[in-house]
Amino acid sequence: MGRRKKSGTLVIVESPAKAKTIAKFLGRGYKVEASMGHVIDLPKSKLGIDIENNFEPKYITIRGKGKVLKNLRKAVKKSDDVLLATDPDREGEAISWHLYRALKLDKEDARIEFNEITKTAIKNALKNPRPINQNLVDAQQARRLLDRLVGYRLSPLLWKKIRKGLSAGRVQTVAVKIICEREKEIEAFEPEEYWTIKVVLEKDSNDFEAELKRINGKKFKISNQEEANNILEEVKKEDFIVEQVKDRKRRRNPNSPFTTSTLQQRAASQLGYSAKKTMYLAQQLYEGIDIGEEGTVGLISYIRTDSTRISDEARGEALNYIRNEFGDKYVSSKDKKYKKQEGAQDAHEAIRPTSVVHTPESLKNKLTNDQYKLYDLIWRRFVASFMSPAVYRLLTVTINAGEKYRFNVSGSQIVFPGFLRVDSSSQKKDVILPEMQKGEKLAPKEFLPDQHFTQPPPRFSEASLVKTLEEEGIGRPSTYAPTISTVISRGYVERDGRQLKPTELGIIVTDLLSEHFPDVTDIEFTAQMEDRLDNVEEGNDQWKEVLVDFYEPFAKRLEIATEEMDSVQLEEEVTDEVCEKCGKPMIVKYGRYGKFLACSGYPDCKNTKPFLIKTGVACPECEDGELIQRKSRKGRVFYGCSNYPDCEYVLWNKPVDKECPDCEGIMVEKRSKSKGLVYKCINKECGFEEKTADI
Repeated sequence: MGRRKKSGTLVIVESPAKAKTIAKFLGRGYKVEASMGHVIDLPKSKLGIDIENNFEPKYITIRGKGKVLKNLRKAVKKSDDVLLATDPDREGEAISWHLYRALKLDKEDARIEFNEITKTAIKNALKNPRPINQNLVDAQQARRLLDRLVGYRLSPLLWKKIRKGLSAGRVQTVAVKIICEREKEIEAFEPEEYWTIKVVLEKDSNDFEAELKRINGKKFKISNQEEANNILEEVKKEDFIVEQVKDRKRRRNPNSPFTTSTLQQRAASQLGYSAKKTMYLAQQLYEGIDIGEEGTVGLISYIRTDSTRISDEARGEALNYIRNEFGDKYVSSKDKKYKKQEGAQDAHEAIRPTSVVHTPESLKNKLTNDQYKLYDLIWRRFVASFMSPAVYRLLTVTINAGEKYRFNVSGSQIVFPGFLRVDSSSQKKDVILPEMQKGEKLAPKEFLPDQHFTQPPPRFSEASLVKTLEEEGIGRPSTYAPTISTVISRGYVERDGRQLKPTELGIIVTDLLSEHFPDVTDIEFTAQMEDRLDNVEEGNDQWKEVLVDFYEPFAKRLEIATEEMDSVQLEEEVTDEVCEKCGKPMIVKYGRYGKFLACSGYPDCKNTKPFLIKTGVACPECEDGELIQRKSRKGRVFYGCSNYPDCEYVLWNKPVDKECPDCEGIMVEKRSKSKGLVYKCINKECGFEEKTADI
């Protein structure tokens, strides 16, 4: 038999979607295969780390990936050359390293990387293969083993002391502690009463409000209504005379392009997306979307980054686009090269479109609604970052009421939109004041004393938690979304609307771990550990030394905690649901994907059911149904009848257990920037609405 003919170069990536996009650019002579993510990892059933042998990891082929590796080995034998094109970060480097060893490759320069999946980027990567970066691999190994040591050593302790099935994670534990500490601040907060005084003034048939800012030239606090009334009695006797008019211009600069953190924050605040959903959509845009004549194209650059840096080519393309679309005056006069932020790894560019020619509108019919919204956010932020500042006219007027009281009012008006032509998401409405002159007398029409109470710090949203994690140096761009998803699915944190609230379980676990493992739950210590991982990546630290330095004191604390930690055996959360198989009550359990119901008769009865979030509101269309929280296929929360599919009644807003006082219809929660949270009747002909306490 003759020797089998080989077939060019094999390129291995992680996902089929990425493989499809890359294959289109490579053409004949190349074959692209996907490893389907990691193929080698630590075993799930045991620790997988030989602590006595200098923390040597015991890697195995992941269950179910044997067939993938077998197919890849066949493909390697049929190829003249093999290139590993996994993601350009620590985890991607580790996947390439595992593949390199599992496939027994002997070529030194087997690794290629690219920041975006475009024809140019792929072609350039093929010209510059390199060896596996062992420093990146070791940094990832150190993180993986640190997390495994914490998880597999602490979890059995939590099983023993609190409840079976609990688990702990290194970064997740700190995130839960941050949320718990905020909750304690809120509970300890004592509101203080204070009052403000405004006056409605008239000028040229225009009304505007001015607020009391100084008494006898000093700041003040009005603590109660009696004090407010005394001041009003004096103010009403005085003439309102314009003391000073400041008319100036202010420039507002655009924001820098998105990092992973800022993208997650903006997508949460503007689009209502969870960090997990944002990264899921961003991954699709990065790996490639079929946009018609061009075929499958990667639309954005790599999505896990803490850098605001932009390549010269991308910057040049943005400047040309702005100049052609809007004119020279909209091009920033500064040569913007966004600098590395303090503490950033700066391994990749900021998140940006791979080509500004692919405008959101040109792709609207090619993307899903969610994909379009996120791409639109990224595209506009990137283009706007190289545009001129917006220019506002600011008018600040000081008005005296006698010699004692000073009122202020400010107005603003855009005189040049600059970057707001593209990114107007944070644009504020103009507040236009009538022209006023010093010494001019104004006519008061109405006095507006208003009672307030100081507010506690708000609970964290996903956006504010991501911002805090980044500011504190906890985790890295790739860890924010999975950290939040994990603490929710484990039952330590729950969503309350858009807010994150610790559960009783989360508070108990955090308090016990903080007492017995202060390093594991310490923000500064965890941040320092991230710095050490960065040092490993840079070749300035040894990864196993990082493990030794962490594990020795940790093991001692573990031994002490096993003996001294108090047991807090939580009772099972029994529901009013009855098992239809054996008649025993169902209890709440926590699994990989969050809460579910299980029969209390386990192991004799192994019946389980989904955990339903009830609203307490009866379905208006059937006799015995209740409106429960559900999710659409795209992940959008809605409220439907518990008797579905027999009853298909649906609401998109959360129903309130309160009848409309006018028509006895269902009331739902609605939120707006101007009104805050209100209860509103769903009957359009009725339209009843009432303000409620927004906490």
